[in-house]
Amino acid sequence: MNQPNELIWARLLALASSTAPLEPADRLVEMSTFWRLYAPVAGGAADPAYVIGQLGQSLDGRIATPTGRSHYVNGPESIDHLHRLRALVDAVIVGTGTVLADDPRLTVRLVAGPNPARVAIDPGGRLPDTARLFADDGARRFVIQASERRRPAGVTSITLAMRDGRLDPRDIVAALAGHGLRRLLVEGGGKTVSQFLSAGALHRLHVTVAPVVIGSGPVGLSLPPIDRLEAALRPAVSVHRLGEDVLFDCAFD
Repeated sequence: MNQPNELIWARLLALASSTAPLEPADRLVEMSTFWRLYAPVAGGAADPAYVIGQLGQSLDGRIATPTGRSHYVNGPESIDHLHRLRALVDAVIVGTGTVLADDPRLTVRLVAGPNPARVAIDPGGRLPDTARLFADDGARRFVIQASERRRPAGVTSITLAMRDGRLDPRDIVAALAGHGLRRLLVEGGGKTVSQFLSAGALHRLHVTVAPVVIGSGPVGLSLPPIDRLEAALRPAVSVHRLGEDVLFDCAFD
């Protein structure tokens, strides 16, 4: 992928923050690989919300070692890419397992841009109040739960009914859209991204593959079994280089 340009990045941030369509970019901007990768996210619109998933994995599809260590499967360029996605969305979503394993901040630190709202999916109330995504740093904070529980001051609780023993991703998307969050990044972990993909709740999926073989450990995507390849998902895909990593940009919309 060609190197980011400050002018192009500024236009992408403007597109993401605009409530009206942005004027068409000039021809050189539109031809930029950088623009074509991020513009669908920055300008993504759908009812009730536009949702992109993100996964970083090894050549053999692993996202961590068997002990849960995942820092860092992918290289620095892929980490920059993740921070760009955060800067372009209204909210970033993670599951309980990711919070307990990594205690992520989910902030934008490596690129220019605003911090998104932070959303934790915690149906069983397992997350500690000290989790860093609950930190009162000015960003909006949400927790999706299955029953009423006390949460840290300033954290908005959204209680949803369970369906077949789990929270339905489509209910989560609709609930967050009701709070004005209409461009969503599902950042992890693999189980959470897989549930959104299986539910048909993703418009786009970015998978960054690192040139490393871990050999064992949790896999990135795990979907219900199919009998025939005709039933496999076949998104439109474009491929980009991120340093030594390869990014597969998968469009389901």
